[in-house]
Order: sequence, then structure tokens, then C-alpha cells
Amino acid sequence: MTGADELTHEELLQRLQSVAEGSVKRFGLPDSVQVKLINVSENATYKVEDGTGRKWALRVHREGYHSRTAIASELAWLASLRETGGVATPVPVRGLDGEYIQTLAGEGLPNPRNVVLFDWENGAEPERTDVAGFELLGETAARMHAHVRKWRRPVWFERHSWDFETSLGSRPHWGYWKNGMGMTSEAMEAFTETVALIEQRLEAFGKSPDRFNLVHGDMRLANLLMDGSTVKVIDFDDSGFSWLLYDCATTVSFFEHTPEVPELLQAWVRGYRRVGALSPEEENEIATFVMLRRLLLVAWIGSHSETELAQSMGVDYTRESIPLCEKYLSAYGRPNVSTVAAPVPKKGVLGRLFG
Repeated sequence: MTGADELTHEELLQRLQSVAEGSVKRFGLPDSVQVKLINVSENATYKVEDGTGRKWALRVHREGYHSRTAIASELAWLASLRETGGVATPVPVRGLDGEYIQTLAGEGLPNPRNVVLFDWENGAEPERTDVAGFELLGETAARMHAHVRKWRRPVWFERHSWDFETSLGSRPHWGYWKNGMGMTSEAMEAFTETVALIEQRLEAFGKSPDRFNLVHGDMRLANLLMDGSTVKVIDFDDSGFSWLLYDCATTVSFFEHTPEVPELLQAWVRGYRRVGALSPEEENEIATFVMLRRLLLVAWIGSHSETELAQSMGVDYTRESIPLCEKYLSAYGRPNVSTVAAPVPKKGVLGRLFG
């Protein structure tokens, strides 16, 4: 049998399509439903329609990324957020056997895949220029963070940890940033120094539970739906344990270098403070989390070069990261300088960094 890593991208998509189409029976959907691929990232996500207007989102999980227990943990958090956290999240559908997670073998695939079906969520992706929308995103994140600080997780709860070592360090979930697309000596020098500074600042920032806890981990605009004044948060596949402010950084994923970012981040902070507390020290460290996310995405693009999203960003994303690194290093100090661990006390630092 051919291993998944030996298949071409197109061959893998064909086999995953077969798994997706075969799984709908497990959920009691008719054979006549249409199953259309809408996104490939860590997983393959499909839109399922039955011809009468009913729609669902079907997710075929990547092999080896999450265990069945980790997927069940994600679904447990989704339910708790909906029920007690005041956050709109996707609603999973039980299979005919009463289980949310269905496991199916696929012809030509070495191992079975886990599949989850969700009710379709209406809404539109927020606009990058929508300042008021970013305030709502900040409010939503604050409610999520307030929830996790109080939530008693099941004893079996299991999710990835997104700390320095598993992001930019020696055990990265998404590959090494040094393997990003289009790496040059200039990029390597800037990124190396920036990674060292990020590590030092995060160590000083600490991992107390009020700062490091369960997060969505990928609150980029593609994973948010605006339905009137309601923000719906979808795709919790990267949820895990990290710094809470990482959720702020992910809202500007893939466009961190553009002129509108300072105003959007400041709007997020205003919205957050309507619901939760955010100290000046924490606000001043947002730039560190933006840079953490930026270089983590450089790594993701390099390790997911077969995807359309990675190909659309590619070498340009690496190149455009260099001046962002230089601004960050200039504002926060070079690594191994005695003042590096101190928060930046000046106002408007986000504007200087990302404007």
C-alpha cells in the first residue's frame, strides 16, 4: 500500500475526497448529498449540501496531528464555550452510533482518518479594514479567556502546547522557520536575531495561568464569521495551550506588515478591555506575539508548500518579514542586552512597529 507521504498532493486529495464522501453515511445523510472541498490546511474541510438548502461542514483530520482524545477535547471546549462562555461556536453532529468522531479507512491511505461533521454556520469573514469589527473580536477573545480561567477541564483533556519550543524552538509543530520559502542570508540573519529576542521576552513575560492558558490559536479572519453583531468563532483545530495574547496576534495573520495593522490591533485592545483586564505591560508585549506568529507562519508556509495558501504567500511573505523584524529589534532592543526583558513603556509602539 502506498504511504500518504508518497502520494502527490492531487492523489492525496482524491483519496480524502473518497473518505469524505463515504463518511456522510455515518451521520445519516443521504447518498445524494454533494461534498465539495473548500479548504486544505492541516485538515481537509468540505461543504456538504443536500439540495434542500441544508448545509454542513465536514472535516477530515490530518493523519498524526491530533489524537481522537485531542479532537474530543476540542469538541468539549466548543460545547462549554457555547453553554457558559457566551461565545458562538460550531455545533457538531452525532453519527448514527451516537459518536461525534467517526473513523474511516480510505483506499490508498495507510491509516484511517478521523472525521467530524458540523452544522453550517452563516456569516461573513470580517473585513481587514473593519475597525469596529476588530473591537468585537477583542471582546470575543476576552470572553473566551475569562471562560478558560474558570473552566474545569475534563481530566482526560489533551491539546497541543504552543510555547516557544513547539513554535520557533527545537520541537516545532509546523516545521522549522529556517526552512521557510525563499530564505536568504539577509532573512536568516534578521530572523535568527528576532527569534532570540522573542525567546528572551517570552521567558520574562512568564507562563502564569492568567497569561498562558487554553487559546483558540488561529483567530485569523478566515476562522471568524460576522453575523450581524455576533462574532462566530470557527475552526478550533489549532486550539491548545499558549499565551492568551497569541489570540490577538493571530487576527492579523498573513498581513502583519500592512499599514492598517496598528489601528486594528488597537481596536482589538479597546474591545478586549470592555470585557477583561489587560495591563499596559501586556499590551506592550503584543508586538512580540505578532512576531512570534509571523515567523511561525514562515515555518508553516515552508512545511505546507503544497497548499494553495502557502503558494499564494510564498517567497514574498518571507521577504516582507525582514523589515518587520528590523523594526521589532530596533524598538525592543537586540537580544542579550540587559534591558531586553523590560516592557516597552512608550505609547504607540504598535504604530511604530507595524505602521
